[in-house]
Parts: sequence; C-alpha cells; structure tokens
Amino acid sequence: MIPLEKLLLPAFASVTAFGLWKFFQFVYHQFTSPIRHLRGPKGTSWLYGNMRDIWNAEDSVLHEEWVKQYGNTLKYKGLFNSNRLFTMDTRAINHVLTHSIDYQKPSQVRYNLSQVLGEGVLFVEGAQHRQQRRIMNPAFGPAQIRALTDIFFAKAVRLRDVLSTEIAKDPAATTTGARIDVMPWLSRMTLDAIGLAGFNYDFDALNANEKPNELNEAFSTMIAAGQRLSILPMLQARFPPFRILPSDRARRIQVAKSTMARIGKELLSGAKATARASATGKGEIEKNSLHGRDLLTLLVKANMATDIPESQRLSDEDVLAQVPTFLVAGHETTSTATTWALYAMTNAPEIQTKLREELLSVDTETPSMDELMALPYLDAVVRETLRVHSPVPNTLRIAMKDDVLPVEKPYTDKNGVVHESIRYTSCVFRYEFDVYLSFANSISKGDPIVIPILAINRSRELWGPDAHEFKPERWQNIPDAVSQIPGVWGHLLSFLGGPRACIGYRFSLVEMKALLFTLIRAFEFELAVPAGEIGKKSMMVQRPVLRSDPKSKPQLPLLLKQYKRI
Repeated sequence: MIPLEKLLLPAFASVTAFGLWKFFQFVYHQFTSPIRHLRGPKGTSWLYGNMRDIWNAEDSVLHEEWVKQYGNTLKYKGLFNSNRLFTMDTRAINHVLTHSIDYQKPSQVRYNLSQVLGEGVLFVEGAQHRQQRRIMNPAFGPAQIRALTDIFFAKAVRLRDVLSTEIAKDPAATTTGARIDVMPWLSRMTLDAIGLAGFNYDFDALNANEKPNELNEAFSTMIAAGQRLSILPMLQARFPPFRILPSDRARRIQVAKSTMARIGKELLSGAKATARASATGKGEIEKNSLHGRDLLTLLVKANMATDIPESQRLSDEDVLAQVPTFLVAGHETTSTATTWALYAMTNAPEIQTKLREELLSVDTETPSMDELMALPYLDAVVRETLRVHSPVPNTLRIAMKDDVLPVEKPYTDKNGVVHESIRYTSCVFRYEFDVYLSFANSISKGDPIVIPILAINRSRELWGPDAHEFKPERWQNIPDAVSQIPGVWGHLLSFLGGPRACIGYRFSLVEMKALLFTLIRAFEFELAVPAGEIGKKSMMVQRPVLRSDPKSKPQLPLLLKQYKRI
C-alpha cells in the first residue's frame, strides 16, 4: 500500500506549480497589457484595488468622479490590484456587446454565477449560448408574455389585499399611515409570479402565515449565499485549486442545489407530459405552433418540436439549468426595480399623483397587456426608474483575443499624449501608430472591460445636465445623443444589448407595470424616514438600505394609506 504522504506530495507539488504558473501569467499580463498606459486612480489596497471603494460608494458616483478627472476612457484597479478598462464611450461599449464571442464573462464571474444559477443561459458562452437562446426565444415573445399578464395581475391584486390587511392592523393608518417595509413584500410577489409564470409552481410566498415551501427555502439559501462577500469565495472563483476547500457556504449551496435539482426534475417531467399531450395525431410537436401557460412548458415544447434538428436540442440538464435562472432573473431584478420606482415617487409626490390619475382612468383593475402598455405616463415612469435606478449597475467582460476597440473620441494616456488610434501587436513594448477612419483603443487577450450600465444611463453628456434627476417627462422629448446607447430597449443599458441582451425584458416590463398599476391605484406612499437616510447597497442587484443600520439590511420603510377617491 502506498503511504499517504507519497500521494499527497505530488498533489501538493502540482497545485503549487499551477499556482505559480497562474501568478506568473497574472503578473506578466499586468506589465504587458496596453491598458496599463491609461490614466486612472491608484489602488487603495493590494488585495481589493479600488473595489472596496466602489462597494462602499453609492450608485456610480465614484466612476463618475473618475470620468471627470481622467476622461471617458480610463483604468482602475480590480482585485489583486489588476487593471480594468472602464469606458463611457458608446461606440466602444457597442463593439463589446455586439461581439459576444470575443468579449465574454470572466471565468470567475461564470463560476460565481454557476454557484447560484447553475449552467443556464446566463452562464454559457459561444455556441452553447446560441443553442440555448435559440430554443428559449419563442417562450419570451410578445404573444407568450401577453398570455402571462393575468398571472401578474392576479399576484399584484393578492399583494394589494395583503398590504390592505397589514394597514388595517396599524392604529396610525388613518393619520400618518402604516409603516411597512415594502421590499420583502414586493420580493414575495415577484417570486410567486415567476413560480407560476415560469414553471407552473406555486411558492405561495404571499401567504405570510404558512411556512415557506421546500423550493422557496432552497432558493432563499442560494440568493443569500450569493450576496455574502468573503475572501474564500473570491479566491475560489479566481483560483480553482481553492475550490477543494470545504466551507459552510459551499455545503449550504450544495444542499439547496440538490433540492432545486430534485424539484426541477419533477417540474420538467410535468412539462414534458404537457408537451406530449399537445402533439398532433401523428405525434408531432411543431415549433411554430407553441401554446402553453408557463415558460418551462413552452421551452420544453420548443425543445421537443419535431421540426428542429436533433443537433439543436437541449439536454435535460440544460433545460433544468434554466429553472434557477428563471427564478433569479425573473424575481430579484423586477422586485428591486419596483422598489426603486416607489422610492422615486415618494420623493416626488406630484409624479405619484399624476400617475394615479392616469391609472384610475382605466375602468378595470386587470387590463390586458396591450391596454397596460398603452399608458404613456406609466411607461415614462418605468423607463425613468430603469434609467436612474437600474437594478444592475454594471457588468464585466473579458477580451478573448487581442483586438482594436473603436471609440468615438480620442483619449489621453497617463503621459498626457492624445491618441487617435493605437494598434497593439504581440511585441511587449511595441506599438504601431496608424491612421484610421475612427479612433480606437487597444485591447489584449485577458483584459477586463467594465460595462457601466448605470453611469451610461445617467450620463450628463448623453442625457443633459439634469441626468441625475428623476423626471418621467423627459421621455416626451429625449436628446438625440441617447440614440447612441446600444441597449436592446428604451435607449438604456439596463437590459444590455447585442446577442446577450436580457431575453426576459418583456416579461420584466409587463410584470413591473402590472405591479405599479395595482399598487398606485390602491395606496398613497410616503417615505417613513428622511430621504437622506436611504442609501444603496449593491451585491447581485442594487437595493435600498438605511444608512443608520450597521448591518445594511436591504429595506425600504414606507408609510402606506388607502387611497380614497373623492
């Protein structure tokens, strides 16, 4: 029998060699990447770079300060003091978003996503992403979302009734209003909605008297684990050998994953049975004649369609991977965006009043999707919310090859030299200065590029001097400059753009409008704390917190009164 130490020694030597090689690659890249020549702030920590400063700042304030100081294209320090390219140039951002094969999510970001979401459409890249997206697209079309609208309203009305009950319990409800933290209630509503609309599963989260069901608890565990920041998960994301180290976080995630996988298989089995039942007399399921109540059933029908090649079908594992993706993408972002919409309207009561007048002009509490989308001021409020309070403030891509990144405007390097174009070559210290019809910035393989969603959405250069203010009326006549923003919807980056734009943006918009339609008609909202007490904390999404709360618990305490028509 081979002694244990003889087995461990080669393993330890291999891990050490791998670590040294990765460290050498990292250091070499920092000293050879062309973005090292850009201007930008110095790192304030050898471990965190500028990241801790960004986490502690609100909105994109720090990014915007750097842009004022260093220009639209700059660098700042990421983890381990590594260089990151940050640009506000819309042409450069469009290039990155539209060339999704050349600019992908970094491996550490994909690892973190896989821990919470599995290997669904948000995780995969390249041909696998195209395959999953091709099958999923039909489930998110306008006709399919139209069929889900009654689910959104059913759950919105249920939330309205629950809040009415909570208001009735508070003796101050008729005077100052009942104090309610609306954030967890909005989160429960969107969880219930995505459960039914996503895969015909009833979380019953709005039933406060019942213990959360099994899938609800597993989902909550996954979300909580993804929001905690500590050194070990960061090391595990960047350096794979650290992933063998056990942790309580990893154990809880694995238990939750097992629960979600087991229930997901049951849901998948039910969706397959529904798909087979809809087959023609010849046993055929046609891709262009999809009907179904929930997204998972539609996805399964599209995947089982007899008129698509076998090579384009998803495996059961790929289909199952979409369940947690549906949950997170269809739950957290919409509830957070609606929370910020209510916050914005408590700071501007005249906007709340104007919106309520428009909504009360509709003679039903459950309009169709077309009726809902035809309300102009509701549309303006939703657009302005997603502009000023984008739930996801930024995202990250990494260059998969050397490239020339086109920009609209020249930039100045740290030596004060203005460059119209720079082409990077494989020689470490060699650059070729060429004349192009456009300006460009060089990128080398492995360079990380920040997509500044929120900073672009509220750029004064694009939106005007009042860009930081919440003004729904601006959508009556938006500046020509915002047409340069390469977003899939509304001249905004909130849903990104290009091949990896948010597949569920129609779902989110209709659900958010249904929520606001129901709540604003029923209640008057006021802040329960001074406006200056509300801060922002960004982890997976950007949520409101109380500055006085040492734990920075996400919350938005409001005073609610029943609205009474005069």
